[in-house]
Amino acid sequence: MAELASTRSPVTAEIRVTGDPRTLPGQHGTARRERVIVQGSVELVETVSGTRYRTDSPVVVFANGPGWSALLPSQRVRVRGRLGPAEPGTLTAAVLLASKAPEVLSGPSTPQRVAGMFRSGLREAAGILPPAERGLLPGLVVGDLSLMDEQVRRDLATAGLSHVTAVSGANLAIVAGAVVVMGRLAGLPLAARAALAIAGMIGFAVVARPSPSVLRALVMGSVAAVALGTGRSRDGLAALAATVLTLILFDPGLAREYGFALSVLATGGILVFAPRWRDRLARRMPTIAAEALAVPCAAQAAVTPLLVLMSGQLEAVAVPANLLAGPAVAPATLLGFAASLVAPVSVDIARWLVWPAGYAVGWIIWVARQAAGLPAATLSWPGGAVGLLLLVLSAVALWLLLRRPTLRLAACAIAGGLIIAVLVVRPVVASWPPDGWLLVSCDVGQGDALVLAAGRGRAIVVDTGPEPALVDRCLRELGVEQVPLLVLTHPHFDHVGGLDGVFRARQVGAVLVSPGERSRGEAGRVSAALRQRRTPEWVATPGMAWHLGPLALTVLGPSEEAIMAGPGEGSVTNNASIVLHARWRTGSALLCGDVETEAQEALLKHGLPQADILKIPHHGSARQDPRFLAAVRASAALVSVGEDNDYGHPAPLTLTRLRTLGIRVYRTDTQGDLAVTADQDHLSIVPRHH
Repeated sequence: MAELASTRSPVTAEIRVTGDPRTLPGQHGTARRERVIVQGSVELVETVSGTRYRTDSPVVVFANGPGWSALLPSQRVRVRGRLGPAEPGTLTAAVLLASKAPEVLSGPSTPQRVAGMFRSGLREAAGILPPAERGLLPGLVVGDLSLMDEQVRRDLATAGLSHVTAVSGANLAIVAGAVVVMGRLAGLPLAARAALAIAGMIGFAVVARPSPSVLRALVMGSVAAVALGTGRSRDGLAALAATVLTLILFDPGLAREYGFALSVLATGGILVFAPRWRDRLARRMPTIAAEALAVPCAAQAAVTPLLVLMSGQLEAVAVPANLLAGPAVAPATLLGFAASLVAPVSVDIARWLVWPAGYAVGWIIWVARQAAGLPAATLSWPGGAVGLLLLVLSAVALWLLLRRPTLRLAACAIAGGLIIAVLVVRPVVASWPPDGWLLVSCDVGQGDALVLAAGRGRAIVVDTGPEPALVDRCLRELGVEQVPLLVLTHPHFDHVGGLDGVFRARQVGAVLVSPGERSRGEAGRVSAALRQRRTPEWVATPGMAWHLGPLALTVLGPSEEAIMAGPGEGSVTNNASIVLHARWRTGSALLCGDVETEAQEALLKHGLPQADILKIPHHGSARQDPRFLAAVRASAALVSVGEDNDYGHPAPLTLTRLRTLGIRVYRTDTQGDLAVTADQDHLSIVPRHH
């Protein structure tokens, strides 16, 4: 396999699927294309010459096309593709690039089929919840991340809460604890309660699928339950050590997984530190509160050294976020697990169980969102061995400092002052966004997303970029809570793919769209989403105007002759882009969507207003009319473009023309978000990264 991969040979392979397919966000560009990653094991490979090899080699399949996301672990498929070398240092033999649907050779095993039935039932029952809760509940209960919102995923990671979507010992402990309580209420003896706990954990493992994290948690929990049932004193560290050794002997690849190491360290920290810290804290607070504080602190303290090695950062908000979100995990897990068991029989009853679980999940999402939005939610720290050594020295110094009561009080006072400085003073003097911003070109990669201030907490948004998380991040940092008008200049994915991000926790008054067919492609998806949200959808016509806050906005195009102009379908859609003229007391800007030379010529015929700032059409592509660029008489240009994009944007020819006209160019790929501000009697542009 390694030799075939080194020559990037085209092959036909028979693969046994070993993990759940993972769908990646849609590709940047004009159209949405599904990309799926599937882990599997190659059992038979055939080259183009007809030579066949039997093997058992782990591979990662990068696939496009239908049929991949519906696969279940244990299924066997035949696929044609091209092999490539795997990432160095991994236990993967090769990667396989496939562009066609797989040929299914066999169905899933009985446990996997049963698990698939329960998981699909939970997804169906969760359909009554809002999108964010709908995606997180299956992830929290059974590790099903297929519907997970990308922004929720990022907020959880920033807040130190990403572990809630990793099915592990915590989930099994919740289920086992509930079963033991029911057994106690039923008057069952200790041994029977232990056996019932093991049965409950096995049932949960089937629903969650026997992934490595689930198996190691099941082994650990079973050892603990046996110790409980025999009445012997349970040695948690011994059980943990036995579990680690057994699992590594069974699957040596776990030794290289950060997830496995984090799980072991978190469990060890809880076993070693939590009891002592709980007892000390219990002298000053109720025992329940002491335990609630000691457990997340112990787990975070144990995993922090590894996190420093991995990412070079400290999660400053992880402990308080876990304290706030922790109480909601158990009810969401139990109600979701019960709903997954009931759904195959009655989806209506399952929805009644999902409904209260949605409130618990919504609380977790709210905590993650607020924590991730705090200043210094994550702190930069040197990575690698240097960072680890510095962390150890800091911990020792802190321990020596806190041993003396007087120094302890002084340290607490200093810490309180730093917290106030971070949460209160820093936001007041924050460098972003700049005071009095009028327009911001958000850095959303290869796409467009513009935000025009329309009053306190309000803004008009022009295009959404390709990913919801990126535009939501930009709007959140700008403090935008209401969007009275969302303008989608044309239905290409790099301009409308982030639609859900604008709607996240915001009120959207209406959406302005370009003329054209609304029943298929991205236009059809947008219209369907707006109907579902009951948001008005207006078609743009020249002359429409709005006055909101400091902004006066007028629609200049598209004109009738520009709508069907262009050498191909993509250019026709681009030329139908909505063109806007934004005016403030101190200046104006021309926002052109992706119009190309044909539409630019039409704008010139109808009379083009001058503007101080020009948003360069189509990310600075070469299809620009020099007369159009000159007629605007702009002093500065904004280019929204992705770093190292595949399109060659912005084109060198376009940059040369702009420099010849004396227009200063600002780019999101090199300077990040770009803010337009009022500077006395003229407009200025402030890049986020100089």
